[in-house]
Amino acid sequence: MAGIQGLQKLKITLMIPIDVSSLFFLASLALGATPGPDNIFVLTQSALYGRVSGIVVTLGLCTGIFVHTAAVALGVAAIFQTSAVAFTALKFAGAGYLFYLAIKAWRAGTSDLDAGKTPKLSHWALYRRGIIMNVTNPKVAIFFLAFLPQFADPARGPVALQIVQLGLVFICTTLLVFGAVAIGAGTLGGILQRTPWAQGLMNKVAGVIFAGLAMRLIMTER
Repeated sequence: MAGIQGLQKLKITLMIPIDVSSLFFLASLALGATPGPDNIFVLTQSALYGRVSGIVVTLGLCTGIFVHTAAVALGVAAIFQTSAVAFTALKFAGAGYLFYLAIKAWRAGTSDLDAGKTPKLSHWALYRRGIIMNVTNPKVAIFFLAFLPQFADPARGPVALQIVQLGLVFICTTLLVFGAVAIGAGTLGGILQRTPWAQGLMNKVAGVIFAGLAMRLIMTER
């Protein structure tokens, strides 16, 4: 009897009402479809390296989302909202990485193509790019800190556990939206890559986009 009651209690603790989860799912879909640094990043990587690579980048971004979710659940994300030093340090780390990617993309548009070879990246390198891109954006941490708790209710059980559940739902919506972006951009990129000058142009455009994202991140305020 005690075991049954324990299972029922656990079920109640893990359960988020269907109306709340549905609203959160729709809100997450809308946010994922809104043009932003992450989906633009997926678009450029998919166009350059293909659909599968874009999906791998998406998995990296989703891993970053889980890191932010855990940070909110554990209260760590609040540091970036209250500490200007922590916010600025993470912001410049992310911007520096984006500038690094911009330089690599720009150079790939000249030297690699002139040598008659198309630059390739391993899936691990692309996955790592997705993680770093997401985790080093303090604005994402603050967004999650403001967004996820709105759908949690202490009356339903531990808030931290609910935050994790909501984060997993957000990851599912990200996979759906960004996966579609990866497939679309990867297909188009595959067509363009058959022409050498188009491949070079795509690398140049990617370099400019990465630099623009870096500048945007630098100018981000708390």
